[in-house]
Amino acid sequence: MGLINLFQLKIKSMFYHAYNSYLDHAYPYDELRPLTCDGQDTWGSVSLTLIDALDTLLILGNHTEFQRVATLLQDTVDFDIDVNASVFETNIRVVGGLLSAHLLSKRAGMEVEPGWPCSGPLLRMAEDAARKLLPAFQTPTGMPYGTVNLLRGVNPTETPVTCTAGVGTFILEFSALSRLTGDPVFEDVARKALRSLWKTRSEIGLVGNHIDVLSKKWVAQDAGIGAGVDSYFEYLVKGSIMLQDEELLSMFLEYDKAIKNYTKFDDWYLWVQMHKGTVSMPVFQSLEAFWPGLQSLIGELDSALRTFHNYYTVWRQFGGLPEFYSIPQGYTVDKREGYPLRPELIESAMYLYKATGDHTFLQLGRDAVESIEKITRVPCGYASVKDIRDHKLDNRMESFFLAETIKYLYLLFDPDNFLHNSGLDFELGTGPSEDCVLGAGGYIFNTEAHPLDPAALHCCSRKQEERRELQDILLNLSEPLASPQDTQSQETDSETEPPVMDPSESIALKPGSRRKAPLLSCPMQPFSARLAVMGQVFTDGT
Repeated sequence: MGLINLFQLKIKSMFYHAYNSYLDHAYPYDELRPLTCDGQDTWGSVSLTLIDALDTLLILGNHTEFQRVATLLQDTVDFDIDVNASVFETNIRVVGGLLSAHLLSKRAGMEVEPGWPCSGPLLRMAEDAARKLLPAFQTPTGMPYGTVNLLRGVNPTETPVTCTAGVGTFILEFSALSRLTGDPVFEDVARKALRSLWKTRSEIGLVGNHIDVLSKKWVAQDAGIGAGVDSYFEYLVKGSIMLQDEELLSMFLEYDKAIKNYTKFDDWYLWVQMHKGTVSMPVFQSLEAFWPGLQSLIGELDSALRTFHNYYTVWRQFGGLPEFYSIPQGYTVDKREGYPLRPELIESAMYLYKATGDHTFLQLGRDAVESIEKITRVPCGYASVKDIRDHKLDNRMESFFLAETIKYLYLLFDPDNFLHNSGLDFELGTGPSEDCVLGAGGYIFNTEAHPLDPAALHCCSRKQEERRELQDILLNLSEPLASPQDTQSQETDSETEPPVMDPSESIALKPGSRRKAPLLSCPMQPFSARLAVMGQVFTDGT
């Protein structure tokens, strides 16, 4: 048996040790407490680990358990509960997990509705969860509050201060929802929040860490690529690919210039003051380890490889990444020595191995498997590391361990997994969508590693376009023809008073009409040819 196959089996057994421990000791609570062999609610009392682990079951090839859990969730999870929930975490874990499971349900052997992928019970659950988050976006700026009560909306005493990522990490899930269901409200609020945030950047092109969503005032003015900001940049890149959206990509490229100019030193990224560019924190945070993987998506491989090497040296020093690492001192930062089984460095290794074929990245995977097994395995699962220096453990196993860490490890060692599909394999939609090509590759992972199929968005958007066109034809047929005098007077009016145009309007359309949502160029190959070669996305004509 080859080494890669051996590690696949080892990672599968790690998954089932953690997953079965959750089922045996913690379900229906959100998360497992592995040291005391019980459970706790952490993010809203919705059996979160089950939702987060659902697509991982399929990726590991377990169709029967996927089917059982998908049915169980439909029967047991209810979002009409009096619980204060993080808008950000509910979106990436619950909405993202349900969307991904919905899009993978046919592959898992579930019976799907005639309108799938544009309808289905898991999609309705995702929509229901997302609707509970919409009240948070009802602010003067369009930027959302950080917390919402799932039953009563935003608490009148809720703080208006939220982190940058908490404003800019919705475009993947919310645009997917809008395009699958036909309800534009989700994509609209996500875009409004993104554009509002874009307008707040400093004169040197940076954003801070925490912002007041009512006044647009920056409360924490540290600029960097780590905690509190990270997935905002990630979603600009991934959103631009999934939606073929040049506006999002141009936003990211502007930020990328400022990040390189002010925060990058010797292939490390520091924290700087957002207005002056002076260094405020010379630390590497473990959450920043996603950056080399993101760089690989826009074709910046040389820089990605050098930064990954820096991060990997820290992993080897401790057997994991401490939450904060002081770059000048080459050691952990006080009170930030933990390693909660985060996935980011493994995620970057998966992208970079796919891009280069360099076995260094498999070595990181082997190191990670050995570290996690040796340091964190306990009889009831895997425990977060409280202190990476002496390997003391904490009584928590975050749901992202099954959603992300195990998934990226497995995909690193499974080059033939359907998620790595290059377009040779695909399936067709059902019912009115039966001519849609689905599952042909180009999956976009949300920041909780839930894969979304861009072709499904294209498929459902196209059906909605056809319905709208038919509606327009029927409306035009039912309207009386305008008299020549009416037409003449309209022309005269338009000459004297040019229409005021909204930025989303186009001179190619009649005033008041909006541009149609950009569709993917081809459902067989979700990335346009000029944007992607071998998994790398380029912005020029390469």
